[in-house]
Amino acid sequence: MSSDKDQNNEEFTPYISAGQSVAEVTLKAIVLGSILSVVFGVANAYIGVKYGMTVSASIPAAVISMAVLRALFKKVTVLENNIVQTIGSAGESLAAGIIFTIPAFFIWAANAELAAQGYEHTISKMQIFWLSMLGGGLGILFMIPLRSYLVEKEHGKLRFPEGTACAEIIVAGDEGGGKAKMVFLGIAVGTIYKLLFYTGRLWSESPGYDFKRLLKGGTIGVDATPVLLGVGYIIGPRIAALMLSGAVLGYLGIGPLLSFIGDQIPGIIIAPGTIPLSEMDPAQLRNFYIKYLGVGAVAVGGFVSLAKSLPVIFHSFAAGASELLKGRKPDSEVPRTKRDLPMSTVLIGSLLIIIAIWALPGTELHFLGALLAVIFGFFFVVVAARIVGIVGSSSSPVSGMTIATLLVTCMVLLAFGVSGVKGMVTAMSVGAVVCIAVCMSGDIAQDLKTGYLLGATPKKMQLTEFIGLLFPAIAMGFTLYLLGDAFGFVASAEHPNPLLAPQANVMATVVQGVMNANIPWQPIIVGGMIALAVELLGIQSLPFAIGLYLPLSLSTPIMVGGLVAMLIKKSTVKKTVFNARQQMGILFASGVVAGDAIIGVVTALLIVVSTGYREFFDGHEGMNASLTGAFGPYLSLIAFFGLALMLYFMARSGASNKD
Repeated sequence: MSSDKDQNNEEFTPYISAGQSVAEVTLKAIVLGSILSVVFGVANAYIGVKYGMTVSASIPAAVISMAVLRALFKKVTVLENNIVQTIGSAGESLAAGIIFTIPAFFIWAANAELAAQGYEHTISKMQIFWLSMLGGGLGILFMIPLRSYLVEKEHGKLRFPEGTACAEIIVAGDEGGGKAKMVFLGIAVGTIYKLLFYTGRLWSESPGYDFKRLLKGGTIGVDATPVLLGVGYIIGPRIAALMLSGAVLGYLGIGPLLSFIGDQIPGIIIAPGTIPLSEMDPAQLRNFYIKYLGVGAVAVGGFVSLAKSLPVIFHSFAAGASELLKGRKPDSEVPRTKRDLPMSTVLIGSLLIIIAIWALPGTELHFLGALLAVIFGFFFVVVAARIVGIVGSSSSPVSGMTIATLLVTCMVLLAFGVSGVKGMVTAMSVGAVVCIAVCMSGDIAQDLKTGYLLGATPKKMQLTEFIGLLFPAIAMGFTLYLLGDAFGFVASAEHPNPLLAPQANVMATVVQGVMNANIPWQPIIVGGMIALAVELLGIQSLPFAIGLYLPLSLSTPIMVGGLVAMLIKKSTVKKTVFNARQQMGILFASGVVAGDAIIGVVTALLIVVSTGYREFFDGHEGMNASLTGAFGPYLSLIAFFGLALMLYFMARSGASNKD
């Protein structure tokens, strides 16, 4: 599947060639994929509102598909496994879009100040279902015209790390032999590692250090997770370094500068902070200031990325218009691996969704809201699809893009005289549609990359993605209401330890702040100027902006993976040897990512179904709260760098310089 010719898209040959006809969309694949979609969706909905994160489902779905289908049926094709992961991963992506936004309505409903202003709005299960379907549908349809460029023409430039890893695992499972052994060795290592430190809480998940004197206000740390190490290896040192540069500026540059300024004016509170600047730790500096710099940087970086993509977008739509006017070539004249849903379907489907958004009752969207949802939906779908191609879904700043959407939406609504409770509901409904569209577009972009490498039919994947959207969309409303009734989203006498839904709390605060004219525009604009300065230096601003927005501890493990990839290249003389080593490294890294993701999903399910385990998990959360106590951070670093060393030697086992 991988070769020296990968950089030249015209010469690339997928695992299943366009001329081959093998089983793809089958009943068993649809049924298993739909079940996994709901399971992953519900599990991620809980873990998302509890811990502010979701667990990637594409690779676990592919691994489970290979295991289950081969156990039940004699003959299973790689393209059937691909359909299972396409459908199965949709639930996790939908859950991310939902939990980042929808809990805001529940949070507002419990707010006494808003209740005094007459806020009585509650979002129904049916409205959650329709927002899921409409936002998800937009994300899928808007991505279809971009597939040819982002997935095919940018092959070799946009790595789509999870999509590439998923394809490698499916192929290795089909071929067997040394490749399969390397993948399953990676899965075993990733599984054991994740079981010990995450599920079993044997050591700390995120060891870190906050500077107290020199560089006070700065912090260093590492989220010592296998998935981020694997993603870093796959995307390589260049992009990893750009991400880390943004994080270094934010948390070792701007953070200490803010702390220094605070020490000169002790006791002074500077909005949007709620305590004196001199008393803030690095986490509070990020929450009140650096995060907003990141939002502005991501928005500008996304705009620049969109501007660079405009020729491609125009070309795609020009080709679609030509297809509509001159008639579409019959599928028999188009290679199977290049068949997309026709442009007429994309346009009619998008138009129907726009009308449905306009007419959706109870969300206060109406024409202006529907227009904003579509405009921002298209803008950030393009941006998100490129982001996941660069750094993967795990590091995609979806919440940053949603906050940018909410900020501009609120300003537009205020300009048109829409304010108060009605404006808040409209803005959050727009944000929900856009956030879900962004999450789903990132998912289908990764899936289509997997399909491209395997030789799947894009049209069939695009259709089955809607199946993967439907069933978890039905479950999401019931899941959120169940979680709200059982745990609550706001602390109260009935729910003393609520689900905090961190992203949704930020969204609710942003919308309420703009409508009450107390949002910090200055740091947002400054963040945009920083990204613009980086772009003027001739450097991609989007990976840099992602690093500025995300915590430093997420960029460091990705950089470690990138450094391992760089060491492999530097220590290899022959190109053929490097290709063999690179492939082995990707296979092992893909397995490690898979093991991490599988245990993450299992842990989420355990947290949902077992009160005892949930108490154990929460009771050992934190740097020194692990079972090994104060030694936990050191054990975490030893284990993580040991895993990085293992990745290095596994990659080198692919070939010798003497070969």
